[in-house]
Amino acid sequence: MKYLRLLLFPFSLIYGLIVGIRNWCYDTGLFKSRQFDLPIISVGNLEVGGAGKSPMTEYLIRLLKKDHRLATLSRGYGRETKGYQLATVTATATQIGDEPAQFKHKFPDITVAVCEKRGDGIEQLINDHEVIILDDAYQHRAVKPGLSILLFDFNNLNNPHWVLPAGNYREPFYGKWRAGIIIVSKCPADLPQAELEKIVADIAPQPYQQMFFTTINYLGLQDMNSNQADTAIDADTTVFLLTGIANADPLVNYIKKQTLHVIHHNYPDHHRFSLKNITKLADEFADCTSQKKVIITTEKDAQRLGEQELLPLVKKLPVLVLPIGISFLHHQQEFNEMIIEYVRKYREHHPVH
Repeated sequence: MKYLRLLLFPFSLIYGLIVGIRNWCYDTGLFKSRQFDLPIISVGNLEVGGAGKSPMTEYLIRLLKKDHRLATLSRGYGRETKGYQLATVTATATQIGDEPAQFKHKFPDITVAVCEKRGDGIEQLINDHEVIILDDAYQHRAVKPGLSILLFDFNNLNNPHWVLPAGNYREPFYGKWRAGIIIVSKCPADLPQAELEKIVADIAPQPYQQMFFTTINYLGLQDMNSNQADTAIDADTTVFLLTGIANADPLVNYIKKQTLHVIHHNYPDHHRFSLKNITKLADEFADCTSQKKVIITTEKDAQRLGEQELLPLVKKLPVLVLPIGISFLHHQQEFNEMIIEYVRKYREHHPVH
């Protein structure tokens, strides 16, 4: 794989040049970015795959939803629908995408919408909302958010900063300058101060950029209806782990701290589970002779298990969901205050909202 990526490097130069020209056109005003009269917070990353955007979006929702009419707006990756769609609590991943479905099921009292053209989506939301969070929108230059939060996965910091296809970056590393806040996610909870300082030096934030560090916070197991489960995982438990996420390694490592008996059904990010996939899982689970066995999946994957053709089989299986949150290693209150102050100041200057 390493040598294949080297062979692809010339194509990365071409891709990087195209992306660089595109960004230059937006930066100089040759291409127009739309701005709107309400606070818009963008959450995104430079690399393809997961850097913890969904947990960060959920953190912002919890922080702001009590005091503001809040909406999230996503592209709706993997959905079969097109254009602007409002999510309902019964919406499936096929209709709106797995992450928006997750947001709506967890926070039914907020507005969750999807639209490929974020500007058009904001037009639909602007009159009835006070804050809009754009999920996975760092490269969507057609809209200029008031605040951009850029995430870097701690586990990938030492990888080459090459753009696609030789590397994993959607745009060159210097694109980080557009962020107001930079967050290094998925850090070890005991990250030494010396390593933290080295990461800051390597990323080299601008004076106007604030940096924070977060770690994954695994919560209690739930059933498919979000009810707390009383199942305990110990060294004698066999865990059938079902994932279709960008990087399942942190989850696998977390479960292996409790049991080494892990059978991982690992699929690509946003994989649409087929009846064949779930039948294979069900057959292996039935054949397992362990006295203690359980099936665990992620919240995002659980949304794709709710499709109509899968439900009869899924309901027969003891599938449990492992939710995650985030914890700040330092300065959580400072981060909260920055977000709240951004929204407050914006609304003071734009009292119509």
